[in-house]
Amino acid sequence: MKMRRVQVDHATIQRWVYKFSPFIVAQIKKRKLRVGKSWRMDETYIKVKGKWCYLYRAVDKSGNTVDFLLTKRRQRMSAQSFLIKAIDNNCKPRIINIDKSGSNIGAIRVYNQRSFSKIMIRKCKYLNNIVEQDHRFIKWRILNGLGFKNFESAKSINNTILSYNL
Repeated sequence: MKMRRVQVDHATIQRWVYKFSPFIVAQIKKRKLRVGKSWRMDETYIKVKGKWCYLYRAVDKSGNTVDFLLTKRRQRMSAQSFLIKAIDNNCKPRIINIDKSGSNIGAIRVYNQRSFSKIMIRKCKYLNNIVEQDHRFIKWRILNGLGFKNFESAKSINNTILSYNL
């Protein structure tokens, strides 16, 4: 915009992000590749308005992003809602690799009981390195944006940022 000698306020850019990011995310999800049947699931934390929030993420064996969800709390219900969202948007996995997170284990077990499925749980921290290394990319992108001041803006901007990684 500066090259074209158009002055734009930062509030205008933020309004554009709110307005156009759902359209961008919808187009990206249409072009998303199929994910594999072996997932790596983990959560990381990011700071929103001075409070820690949790970003649940899953990637497949090849490193393709399955799905993500930003929540205010780290508990079984958050992990369960993430798992349901990820399975609804993709196929049902055969196996999920996790670290020793109790909330993720509980969420998968509850999902198996309610849907009569047999998703295997594998607790191997070395197999989860793919998703752990991918957290670096996200934290780097967030730090470059100087953090978030509002939970809703963090949700919308994370959808846009992480969808580019799909």
